[in-house]
Amino acid sequence: MILQSLHALHTRLRTDPGYELPEPGFSLQKITYKVVLYPDGRLFGIEDARILVDGKLRPRQLRVPGVTKPSGSGLNPCLLWDNPAYMLGFEPDEKKRQKKRERKAFAAFRERHRALREEVDSPGFHAVCAFLETWDPGRAAEFPALTEAAKTGFGVFQILGQPSWVHEEPRILAWWERSQAALDASPVVGQCLLTGEEAPLARLHDKVKNLAGGQGSGSSLVGFNAEAFESYGKEQSFNAPVSEQAALRYMTALNALLDGPKREKHRLILGDMTIAFWTDAPSTTEDIFARFAMEGSSLLDQSESQDEGLRSRLEVFLRAMRRGKEAYGELEEEPDRTRFYLLGLSPNAGRVAVRFFQSDTLGTLLDNLRQHHRDIAIVRRPAAGKFAGDPEFPSLRLLLDQTARTREDIPPLLGGPLLRSVVSGYPYPDALFAAVMRRIRADGRLDYPRACVLKGYLNRNLRMEVSMSLDTERPDPAYRLGRLFAALEKTQKDALGEGLNRTIRDSYYAAASATPRVAFPRLLRLYQHHLGKLDGGWRIARERLIQEILAPLDGFPAHLGLAEQGLFAIGYYHQTRDFYTKRGETAADSTDGGAQE
Repeated sequence: MILQSLHALHTRLRTDPGYELPEPGFSLQKITYKVVLYPDGRLFGIEDARILVDGKLRPRQLRVPGVTKPSGSGLNPCLLWDNPAYMLGFEPDEKKRQKKRERKAFAAFRERHRALREEVDSPGFHAVCAFLETWDPGRAAEFPALTEAAKTGFGVFQILGQPSWVHEEPRILAWWERSQAALDASPVVGQCLLTGEEAPLARLHDKVKNLAGGQGSGSSLVGFNAEAFESYGKEQSFNAPVSEQAALRYMTALNALLDGPKREKHRLILGDMTIAFWTDAPSTTEDIFARFAMEGSSLLDQSESQDEGLRSRLEVFLRAMRRGKEAYGELEEEPDRTRFYLLGLSPNAGRVAVRFFQSDTLGTLLDNLRQHHRDIAIVRRPAAGKFAGDPEFPSLRLLLDQTARTREDIPPLLGGPLLRSVVSGYPYPDALFAAVMRRIRADGRLDYPRACVLKGYLNRNLRMEVSMSLDTERPDPAYRLGRLFAALEKTQKDALGEGLNRTIRDSYYAAASATPRVAFPRLLRLYQHHLGKLDGGWRIARERLIQEILAPLDGFPAHLGLAEQGLFAIGYYHQTRDFYTKRGETAADSTDGGAQE
């Protein structure tokens, strides 16, 4: 199903010039350095070929003959392009240099071009052959481009004074196309699993590019490299027969999503997983979903969203999130007929692990997205001064950030389950809730995105029907105790000033939320001390609130379970936000820092 969907996508993308799909027999590669030669083959220099994009040097994407070399111990030189080990006998990575493989790689590269010298009648090709015959790999360290730019990409040849690259010479291109046609006539012929047609079968498939944490040369999605994976005497990819053309098409389409010029709207990264998203027809949702998942409604505040086309589509998409089916008609698609596809991939020792694959109609996706945001919706702070305000629709990345101290520490297996929960309506991962609860106990911080995670879990997984803002009628002891803790903390701040170095939240939150019977008697004694410092009217109002909170309680529980601790946190958050909401305004109009200190 995955390969069939990608094969069908190629048919759509090849008519869109914005994706720059290469022709059969060619591939797009990241070029970071160039070897510049005199017409007679003497070396002029080895230079950085990267281009400046947004103030940073980025590899340039060039169409080159052939595809990414297969993995393995064999020597696989490319034609007129390759990494510095093959092209120049130099390995930029010192650890790999110790294996001394680069000299063998260079010899294989040189011999391939020597063997074709008479067959490829081109001045540029002859110059490259002359260079390879005289080049001394020991000189490579003299050129800074090989120790900097060459670490992250491939190189190409250029003749001094020529605007094009050697591999783009018309005679070379014509020879390459003839050689590819000859190859297509000779391989094993069989029935293709994707098209059902009898055709030459692919022995090896191209690699997946631009996976987070993956190898620079790419990772294999389909491949068999041991007898244990073979059957009925069929070796390598003949074991799962896909025609040469179909294999090229599906992988070209996938790499266009992950590594092409429009990858921003198709590729998102959650933890160690790279996700490809596409629809079977152009749509507003396809343009927005990946960015929305990574940035949420904060995308409107970013400079890139100043593009009027993107801003307009985002505003339409957000209206659909707020209003539901009645606003779906504003989208440039047919939600009940257009399908979406989500493919989650992770690198695994040169190969690709498929973490999940999901497909359904866009109408289902939009309904589930909307339900997700209803489940996690909670009172938030609006913009005030330099603060942009809490996002109406927090991103998946923001929710995942709440599970660890730094983004690098986020549990790698959380991103996929969270995304599946959002797009399918499944329960949220238990590990997400547990991780956020651990962070709250560790640092005592309970802000908007953490409250969103807790509310979503309690609503969807445990059916607790938690309200968006303060619910003064809710009788649950855990919720009441959270409110009580917020009231005791506010009393301390009112009595001693907001600029305290340490509040009762810093000292007692973990104990109060887990073992109320131990913590609250001491907190109430401190409260009496703080209450005495308030003026008469404030003192009476605060004491009335405390009594209202305590009224339904019949003592303090000895322990609160993890779910009850989550409800305690929501009660604390709701009550704190209410304190910083001016009377006569909604809670969302509050402008004070409150619980997000």
